[in-house]
Amino acid sequence: MQGKRVLLGVTGGIAAYKIPYLVRSLIQLGAEVRCVLTPAAKDFVSPMVLATLSGNEVYSEFWNKETGVWTNHVELGLWADVMLVAPATANTISKMA
Repeated sequence: MQGKRVLLGVTGGIAAYKIPYLVRSLIQLGAEVRCVLTPAAKDFVSPMVLATLSGNEVYSEFWNKETGVWTNHVELGLWADVMLVAPATANTISKMA
């Protein structure tokens, strides 16, 4: 994982509380991690915790309501070597299908 860029999509399943452990493990393996949270994921894991562990801003909205700055989701897709969606709930998988 050394030097890989991982875009981590966190969904609103109960297993989302374990995502900080996943982020920490990816960082220890040498990956750079950026996180995108669904609104429901924020009920299970704090964006501040993920921002602290990853060292990057956590995205959960299309634009920052305080500053009005747009989140360039296309840039995130181009930045990443791989995207991981976790936890991959049945609801999320059905929406992706």
